[in-house]
Amino acid sequence: MIESLLLNFLFLLFPVLIYLIFFENKFHTYNKYILIFLSSISMVLCMAFPIKLQIGFIFDLRYIPFLIIALFGGYKYSFTLYFVLNIYRFMIGGPGTFQSFLFSTVIFSLVPLLSKKFIQQNAKKRIISAIVVAVLTMVFYLSTLATFLPVLNMEFWILTVNAVCTYALVMFVIMVLLEKIMNNNNARKSLLQSERLIVLSELSASVSHEIRNPLTVTNGFLQLLSKSRTITMEERTYIEYALLELKRAEKIVSDFLAFAKPQSENMVNSNLKEETEYVKNIMTPFANMHQVDIQYTFNNTLTFKYDKNQIQQCLINLLKNAVEAMKENGGILLIVVSEQKNNVMIKIEDNGIGMNKEEVLQLGSPYYSTKKEGTGLGMLMVYSTISKVNGTIQVDSEKGKGTTFTILIPV
Repeated sequence: MIESLLLNFLFLLFPVLIYLIFFENKFHTYNKYILIFLSSISMVLCMAFPIKLQIGFIFDLRYIPFLIIALFGGYKYSFTLYFVLNIYRFMIGGPGTFQSFLFSTVIFSLVPLLSKKFIQQNAKKRIISAIVVAVLTMVFYLSTLATFLPVLNMEFWILTVNAVCTYALVMFVIMVLLEKIMNNNNARKSLLQSERLIVLSELSASVSHEIRNPLTVTNGFLQLLSKSRTITMEERTYIEYALLELKRAEKIVSDFLAFAKPQSENMVNSNLKEETEYVKNIMTPFANMHQVDIQYTFNNTLTFKYDKNQIQQCLINLLKNAVEAMKENGGILLIVVSEQKNNVMIKIEDNGIGMNKEEVLQLGSPYYSTKKEGTGLGMLMVYSTISKVNGTIQVDSEKGKGTTFTILIPV
């Protein structure tokens, strides 16, 4: 029995080890499908090598991966495991097949309902919640099992205690490993982003001013030259092209300057009301041009220290991108500033063209842009500014339906 139990536990560690070895350092949207596939294999192996009990029943840890996927992924991802579990159980056959189908159906119907609330919890609460769900699942299973026994003897109660404790302990170990992996991934992403922002901040502050000076001089001489009466129309066209390119270069330099460290003369301690209203007012004409209606709500009393100019530019970049995402068909741009416990929450939601998951993952990377003529520096500036106030950005987007930016800033 002990050997079978340890073997089942090894099967549960199989997806975790494979992920750690081959996929932990690779950020892809298909990682979740790999985990579902590995969890399915783990579940099948647990069923193939069950723990055989002396009272004539078999017991295994198949529901550990099933519950974890159901809690993290909801119905969409747990359905695959539900399908695999029942297909393989029917292939095994024997007594209890129909009862197993009914039991798994009940678990599949109920547990994914907790998914949305589960993933919003912090790591500690998620571990506790997963253990509670595992224990309740096992209690329900044993209660069902009890109805088929003529008498509940001491052997059954020993099984009950061992089974509940085993499920609780194994779920605890697996959840701790999963939370550690997720924490490592998040820390690695934050570190990479911080390194990018630090390098850009140092380079932008030292280089941008030096580049802007010759650009300004060149721009001035070209404007004087364009007014000359001795040049041909063809030469005047070349000068106009040169001026347009200089203007574009100056915009890129301005974007770089936004990465500089917060300036002491711009620092304020406020609740963002003045900045958000200012940005809304200056963006309203641009939104009206593209048939976009801005709906603004402010309900925040929390204050924190920030660079006023950088926050304004950060919000302008986000609102401009949102309006441009809706410029073809128009729409509604929702801006909500509120307080959430000890955080200021800024929510910017549009119903524009949206992004796929690969595009969302690339946001904030240097020189990456979803726009043909974009440099990507605007979004990088957004991430840089929010990073300076220790904030976080969550992006929810779906192609054809729109995008929501949720910014949380601790105070």
